[in-house]
Amino acid sequence: MTQQRALAFLLALTLGFAPVAARAALIPGPLADLQVQLAQASLHAPGHVALEIKDLATGAMSAINPDANMPAASTIKIPVMVEVFRQIELGKFDLNRMVTLSASDRDWGSGDLAGARSGSRYPVSKLLMLMITVSDNTATNMLIRLVGRWNINHTMADLGLSNTRLGDYIRSDGDIRALRTSPADMVSLLESMARDQLIDSWSSREMIAILSGQRHNSLLPEPLPRGLQIAHKTGTLHDTLNDVGIVYLESTPYIIAVLTTHLSDLDAGARFIQGVSKMAYTALQRFAEARTDASPPGLSLGGAPAPKPAATDDWMLEGR
Repeated sequence: MTQQRALAFLLALTLGFAPVAARAALIPGPLADLQVQLAQASLHAPGHVALEIKDLATGAMSAINPDANMPAASTIKIPVMVEVFRQIELGKFDLNRMVTLSASDRDWGSGDLAGARSGSRYPVSKLLMLMITVSDNTATNMLIRLVGRWNINHTMADLGLSNTRLGDYIRSDGDIRALRTSPADMVSLLESMARDQLIDSWSSREMIAILSGQRHNSLLPEPLPRGLQIAHKTGTLHDTLNDVGIVYLESTPYIIAVLTTHLSDLDAGARFIQGVSKMAYTALQRFAEARTDASPPGLSLGGAPAPKPAATDDWMLEGR
């Protein structure tokens, strides 16, 4: 075992992640180096952290505490979106379905829709865009009411996501920690999406297009090259900061999920997530350059470039 890999094992053992470190010792140099960097960074983290990074061309990964059950904050809005598209695929409604705002939907914690007049009606396409790109809580509650909280949780369980649960509607003054997930769950969900296998190909591509229009870009995208496509969703609580997404590195995506909680302050959490994002991009860029075969037999990443983010807010007014 090299000195770096031995250090990765010892650091991970200290943090309680020896199985992950043992796997890291078997993966190629750039990702083994990344595991060392992640373990070192986690020793100095500003709170409790959990993360997973996965290269989709090979399946190689690096992780710290990937199965930790963590506060999801607004990353839980990805599972809500998945259930919306599942019910569209079942034919229950389409993107043009109008949903009426009721007083019980309102939450002032994020987004402006809470200030709209009761009885206002919005298409599902608009609510999806507001829920993801500006993290509007009221739009989210309208969609939860449309598809059913039980159905969201049941679909996540059917997908094998044991740590992902929507315990309540989105209430900024309620038990927001009732929204739970883990890095491994989010990576699994986004991997299926990146491979055009979440619900179906059309649904996967529509969801990626929505996530690519994200307007909160101060975490994972901040240290990366401008213009790089990143389909992602953030989440914030008073002591929690998360960002999960698909990074389209030279047409070969990787998945990254970084969850942090019990932070000393949010700025420290932001610096940690930005640092992990930069480490991952650098390592996976080196890894991609070193590979002689970026697409092993049997691997499918969907067969076409990812959909580009929309240019306008009404980009999805054509229903399925």
